[in-house]
Formats: sequence, C-alpha cells, structure tokens
Amino acid sequence: MDSVPNSKPHGPACAKALRREGEEAGISPQQIALNIHRHCGVSLLRAQRVARGMSLEEAAAALRALPGADSRGAPKPTRFQLGNWESGEHTPRATTVGLLCRLYGSSAEGLGFENTAAHVPAATLAPATGTTLKEDDESTFDRHFDLARRAVDRTLAASTVSTEQLDLLDEQVLEARQQYVYTPPAPMLTILLTHLGEVNNLAADRQPALVQVRLSELTAMLSTLIADGLMKLGRLSQSRYWYRTARAAADDSGNSELRARVRAQAAMLPFYYGPVETAVTLTREARMLCHGRPSATGAFAAAAEARAHAKLGNEEAALTAITHAARVFEQFRSGGHDNDAFSFPERRFHLYESGTYTALGRTRQARRAQAQALALYPAKTGIDPALLLLEGAICLAKDRSPAEACEMAGSTYLRMAAAHRTSIVDERARDVLTALPPAVRQSRSARDLTQLLALPPGEM
Repeated sequence: MDSVPNSKPHGPACAKALRREGEEAGISPQQIALNIHRHCGVSLLRAQRVARGMSLEEAAAALRALPGADSRGAPKPTRFQLGNWESGEHTPRATTVGLLCRLYGSSAEGLGFENTAAHVPAATLAPATGTTLKEDDESTFDRHFDLARRAVDRTLAASTVSTEQLDLLDEQVLEARQQYVYTPPAPMLTILLTHLGEVNNLAADRQPALVQVRLSELTAMLSTLIADGLMKLGRLSQSRYWYRTARAAADDSGNSELRARVRAQAAMLPFYYGPVETAVTLTREARMLCHGRPSATGAFAAAAEARAHAKLGNEEAALTAITHAARVFEQFRSGGHDNDAFSFPERRFHLYESGTYTALGRTRQARRAQAQALALYPAKTGIDPALLLLEGAICLAKDRSPAEACEMAGSTYLRMAAAHRTSIVDERARDVLTALPPAVRQSRSARDLTQLLALPPGEM
C-alpha cells in the first residue's frame, strides 16, 4: 500500500473542494486523485474514490457490479472492507486489486499497490473505466453498464428505516415537543438527547431522499429544543453550537417552513444575551424564507423581529414589525396545538407583543398584552407566565413605582418551581433592577431584590 504523508489528513471538505476545482478546470480524475493524495494526506486508493465523488457504499456496489466480480470465488467487497483497504488496515488480494484498477481506470501503482502489481491477473485489468471498447465488445460494454446501473439503483432504493419506524419517531418527537412546554429544561434535555440518538443512528446509513428528509427534519426539531434548553440553563456556548446544528439540519431537509422556524427560534439567544442585531438578522431571514405566505412561522418571525427592534430602541421598525405580525396572525389565526413547543398560539403572540411594548416603554399596551396572554396559559406550563409577570414588574419600574416593581419581581421569582428558576429567569429579573430610576436603585426594595437574586437555590 502507498505511504501517506506524516501530517494529519485533511477533512472531507478539503478533498471535495479540490475535486470541484479540478472538474471546473477540466482536469482528469486521475490527476485530481493525485492532487487530493498529495494535498490532503489520504491514500491513493481513497483519493481515487473521492476524486469521482463516490461514497464508500457506491464504490463497493460498483465494484461488485463489474464483469467478473460475480464469478465463483470472486470477492464480494463491502463498504467496510473498502474503507479498511483505503486506510491501509488490510490489503486486498491481487484479483481484487485488478477489479479496483478497472473500477478507477488506473494501474495498480496508481492505487498505491506497487508490491501487488506483478501478481495482478492480466484478465482483470481490462477493460478499465475510461478506456474505449471495440465494437465486438459491445455486449460486454452493455452488460458492464447495465450491472453498474442496477447496483446504483439498489443503493438508491436501499433503506434501513421502515415506514413504521419513521411514524414512531414522529410520534416520539411530537410528544417531546408537547412535554417541552411544561417540563424543566434539565430533565427535558435527557429525553431530547435519547430521541436524537435514535434518529442519528438511522441517519448514519444512506437512506432514500424522502426518508433522509424526514430524518433531517426530526434532527432539526430536536436540536432546536436542545439549544433552547441549554440557553435557559445559561450554557450559552453550547446553545450557540446546537442552534448551528439545528439550522444545518433544517437546511438539509429543504423544508422552508422549518428553516424559517429554526432561525426565528435561534434569535432568542442573541435577543437575551446579545448581540441583539443578530436577532434582527435571524428573524429577517426567517421572514424571507416564509415568502410572504400567512403562517404561524411568519407571524412568529415578525413578532420576534419586532421585539428585537424594540430592545435596540428602533421604535418605528418595531411598530411596523409588530403590526405586520398581528396582521399575519389574524390571517392564519391557528398556530397549531397550544401545548406544542413548535406552535405559535395566541398566548405566545401576546408574549412577544408584551416584550415589544415593554421595551418601547408603552406600558399601557404592554399590560394589556400581558393580561391577554396570562389568561390563556394553563396551570401546567413552563416559564412564560413568569416572564410575563417580570415584564409587568419592568412596566411598574418604568412608571416610577419601584417598590411595587421589586415586590412583584421578588414574589414572582419565589413562586416559581426551583427547576424552572433558570439563568434566563435570573436575567429577566435583573432587568427589573436595570429599569429602575438610578436614584432608587439603592432603595430598600431594590436591595432586597438584589439579595434575593444572589442567594443560592437551596437558601430561598
């Protein structure tokens, strides 16, 4: 087997870029393979496959389909065997090297098998891929390509996932989305990771396009909820990475509604923790992906954009966006099941409306939205009602009622279940102190609230 450079092999993206550049420049696959081998530090055998844009499964299937590969005693290579040959862990027999030469239109030396070249049977070396067959070899030519086509068709049709499995996964993810509304983030993350592990195990194998789309959709949903749960716990760096994973999975699915939804949800992280300008960018992207169609996601994206503009002090943009959100919501009116983390029911619309008007200092409109939202929340729910009450406390602070504001924030904080009293609630409670007039930030009520927020959970 050929020797591989001592430096650590480059990632797949590097080889793909070299292949793309080579194809655009009209370079032969043989030269592209040599470039990949030299630059990326992979074996010549692997470079030959990558230069042709073939997966291990596709290359193994094409190898099995070659004339002579189905004869008695011939090897039946799998993607695992091919991977072992490429990595140098095992060396194929001389007969198999001949088949590899035919598959890639190369010599044994060109595949890195210098020591095997002398033992390769001549019969297995022709016709090689890329050579021209004579007219009297037409039947062999047809058979060769017919077998290759059938092998590819089998690969495309192969699936390790049944319809029943997909339906069960859909049910599990929907149940998790409903649980998420009222379950504290820490235990919920364990549930989400379990479901994601099942989805990822199935997605690891090549699946037909329609199956892969559904698996990517499920991955995007679960990753989004994981990112949101981590954000609530204050694990911001991990949350940011998971949101990127969610966006990548949503984009892979091609589902524009889901792509928009994930971006609108991802805007929550920069909204609460900055930079808020990123929240505006994400929500605008989400609105563009909705293509102006009235939908729950379109209303959600517009409402989230309004809240971000308001936090930045862009009143005109905030009012335009919240008016648009209200119009879209009225057109659609149904945001799905109320107890579903991926729905946008009326109570959530009023939550974002409250956040927009609170940030703009329009306390009367904010209180109306808070009252409308709180009337729609069930007894068994998550942190949203507490966030609404804390926004009510911010309104009191802006209306110069500091004692009432601190008392309302403190009582809201203490009434929450300890498992729901997470970092994001702490941050919103501290916003009440920030909203107080500077002259009263050292008042007794403000000091009491500051001390309450500083207490360890077990001492409350």
